[in-house]
Amino acid sequence: MKNNTSMKERESMIAYERFGNGPSCVFVLHGWFGDHGIWKSTYPLLDGERFSYVFVDYRGYGASRNLPGPHSMAQISADVRELAAHLGWARYAVVGHSMGGMAAQRVAIDAPQAVSAVVGVTPVPAGGVPLPPEVLAIFKAAATDDRAAAGVVEGSLGNRLTPALTGMILRHTHGTVAPEVFSAYLHAFTATDFSGECAAYQGPLLVLIGQHDQGVSDEFVRATFPRLYPQAVLQVLPNAGHYPMVETPAHLVAVIEAFLTQP
Repeated sequence: MKNNTSMKERESMIAYERFGNGPSCVFVLHGWFGDHGIWKSTYPLLDGERFSYVFVDYRGYGASRNLPGPHSMAQISADVRELAAHLGWARYAVVGHSMGGMAAQRVAIDAPQAVSAVVGVTPVPAGGVPLPPEVLAIFKAAATDDRAAAGVVEGSLGNRLTPALTGMILRHTHGTVAPEVFSAYLHAFTATDFSGECAAYQGPLLVLIGQHDQGVSDEFVRATFPRLYPQAVLQVLPNAGHYPMVETPAHLVAVIEAFLTQP
C-alpha cells in the first residue's frame, strides 16, 4: 500500500497522508480532538487495492498547523476541493468524523457533482450542535483545562472505557493543535448552520451512530439527519462510542468500505 506521509506540495495547501492506489478515491476528515492521526488504528485494515485514501489535516492542525485560518467549515471544504483538483480527482467520496462529518456535508453541498458518497462517523449535522450554555462553557474550557476536556471525551465514549484512552486522545490533541485554534473550531461546529442548503446534495449518505455515544447520540442523530437528508441511511455501530476508529476499527472499516462499494 502506498504511503505518502504528511505530504504538502505547496505552502498554501493543507497537508495529507495517502494510503492505497485503488480506483475509488476517498477523503477522510478528522474531528475536533486531534488531527488525522486519530485514524491510525485503521491504516493496516484499509483496502489499498480498491481505494485511494487521503487523510487531511485542517488549517491549524498537525502538519497544516502553520497555515492561517479561517478555521471554518467553508474553508475546510475549499481546501479539500483544492486538494482534489491537485490530485486530479474528479470524483471522490468523503468520510468525516464528528466535526469532520459536518465538514464532509459542506464539501458535498459545495461539489455535489464530484462527491460520490458521504459517510458521517458519529457526525455533527449541518445545523451544528447548539449546546446549552452550561455545556458550552465546559466545551470552551476544554481548550485549556484537561479536566474539562477529559469530561467531554469520557462522556462521548459513554463513560465506560479505560481512562488511558481518554489520556491518549488528550495527548494527541495537545500535540497537534493550539488552544486558540481548537477554540475557533468549536465555534465553527457549534455556531455554523447551513442546514438550509442540504438539498443540494442528493447522493448516498451513511450516518454511523456510536451505540454508547452520549455526545452525538442516537436520539440527536435521528432527530436531525433524516429531516435534512431523506436519502440518509442510519446505522448503529455496536460496542462503540464517539471514536469507533479507535474503539472498533476493524468493524468501522468493514462498514465504510461495504457502503462505498455498493452499486
